[in-house]
Amino acid sequence: MTHDPVAVHPLVSPWGRFGLYSFFIDAPEPAIVDTGIASSPAEGMAPALRAAGRRIEDVRWILLTHGHIDHVGGAHALWELTGRRARVVIHEADAPMLRSRRAHVEEYLAGRGRYLDDPGGEARVTAAANAVISGEMEPSLLVRGGETLSLGGGVTVSVHAVPGHTPGSVAYVVDGQRSVFTGDAVQVHGAANGFPGYTDPAAYRASLEHLRDEVRPRRLYLGHPYRSADGTPYGVELDETQAREAVTRSLDIEEQVAAAARRCLAAGLRRTDSPYSPFAPAAEELGYTGDPALEPSPFFTSMHGYRPRNQNP
Repeated sequence: MTHDPVAVHPLVSPWGRFGLYSFFIDAPEPAIVDTGIASSPAEGMAPALRAAGRRIEDVRWILLTHGHIDHVGGAHALWELTGRRARVVIHEADAPMLRSRRAHVEEYLAGRGRYLDDPGGEARVTAAANAVISGEMEPSLLVRGGETLSLGGGVTVSVHAVPGHTPGSVAYVVDGQRSVFTGDAVQVHGAANGFPGYTDPAAYRASLEHLRDEVRPRRLYLGHPYRSADGTPYGVELDETQAREAVTRSLDIEEQVAAAARRCLAAGLRRTDSPYSPFAPAAEELGYTGDPALEPSPFFTSMHGYRPRNQNP
């Protein structure tokens, strides 16, 4: 069945150093991809949709690209604004982060928190989860990748598993027009922290190759204003040329980070006074001078990902 191209309306919410991107898919059963934080649906999405002649209460699908707080934080609030009629979709591997604020604290403690030497870190992450997650909830539909969702009128969205940034990252693709929503699965040089963040480097790389070779976005929608090598942020919608460039550059940068991380690990990790310790040689080789302690600390998240599993700090 053919249909007219489905319009996509970007919904931008400011939050600290980050811009949070959500997207309204203007289908017969409208969908919103990612929900920002607790205040985003009422203060950002609803006015923007009214200005476009649409109503937030008509949204029937809430499609979550992954479980981080700046993507699921507004899910419960948005679901309430739809009269609890929208179906909430997330990959099964990231579903615990929708169900529980504590899951975000556990992720911090198991990853970047091991390197930050911050006695108050757990309390701060707990406070952040309490403040920006609008409610704990059970998803309506768990996906694993490979599913097709019907948004009515012949409009379908395919689900692609793109793990790496998180275990349960997915991309949603509007079939027939290759409009692709990747959340944080395409990082280029990272966003405000100036470094790409992923928990599983091999999976991140394989997912980028899948997007480049199989999905081939005609329009690409990222989760934040990720930046090019000179610090210039990409726009909210990338055309086919920009999309291929962003994915290719993301692969190039991962290769550079991997080489530096492996040399650092091969030489043996050493605790020093450097803020990048124990990965200071990798930061120096990469020329990374950003503050590695600023949340969400992508430097330590990614470096930890290159370590062999079950290796102690």
